[in-house]
Amino acid sequence: MMAFSSNPLVVELQHGMQFAFRPVQTAVDAAAGSVASVLAAIGEIDSLRSDNAQLRRDNDRLSAENARLTEIRRENEQLTGLLQLRSGFEYDTVAAQVIGRESSEFRRVVTLDKGTDDGIAVGDVVIAQGGALAGRVVGVAATSSDVLLITDTTSTVIGQLPTAATGEVVGQLGGVVIMDKIDSTEQVDPGQEVVTAGIELAGGIRSPFPKGLLIGQVVDVRRDANAVVQTAYLLPAAPLDRLEYVLVITNYTGGLGPVDGQAGDCAPQGSAGTLPNNEQPCPTRSAKPSTVPKASAAPRPSGSPRR
Repeated sequence: MMAFSSNPLVVELQHGMQFAFRPVQTAVDAAAGSVASVLAAIGEIDSLRSDNAQLRRDNDRLSAENARLTEIRRENEQLTGLLQLRSGFEYDTVAAQVIGRESSEFRRVVTLDKGTDDGIAVGDVVIAQGGALAGRVVGVAATSSDVLLITDTTSTVIGQLPTAATGEVVGQLGGVVIMDKIDSTEQVDPGQEVVTAGIELAGGIRSPFPKGLLIGQVVDVRRDANAVVQTAYLLPAAPLDRLEYVLVITNYTGGLGPVDGQAGDCAPQGSAGTLPNNEQPCPTRSAKPSTVPKASAAPRPSGSPRR
């Protein structure tokens, strides 16, 4: 066979067969290579699909983590602002979180996660970030308290303009509150800030709100040439519809609590004047039950010790 295979005729025949079948071999090799390429591409596609799914899962996880960190950063900024305000504030305060909200067409009340166990009592003033006035405690329980916001229609605060002119800031259920009974001779312009007047009368009677707390900013003024007073519309300084954390002032001794919760005798007739509207020192008791559903604690007498 070796001798036969080395025969020139056989060698020529082999070369002829190789030459004849070379196109077929090339085609077969190309087809095999194409099949291998397709199989490799399919494998790569499956691998890329798996990698893409993993990357999508990682991206979703990172997005959720980023959202959580953003929320933590925002809460931290709010708490930092309240702590800075607390450290420079002249009154004792208790930090509390808003855990409930009543925003019906009639009421603007929020519920805090602190109550009498933390020294909070009816009549305590509540402020938001930046020292802006938020409202006043109207009901307390051991571990919670209800705050009537200044946007509630039953809320009235005596406000003061930069010109020292005063007026009654009355709540309403829109985005602004009304400051009325401003003397018509006073110049009131949009952009002016209004703070609590902290009116103090004879006999040691003090306003329910400390002096100088920011209420809001004038956004519009309504004047009547024939009237002796004018009305201003204020945008509250605190985001009352989005409150999350507040400070409750626990050692301000001015003012009185709600009528149904007051204790003690009124001052003798003629001993002192009265504060405007619901800031009267000796209001008449009402037989109507309180509208606040939670148990209310009697307000502390002026000067009583606090925990």
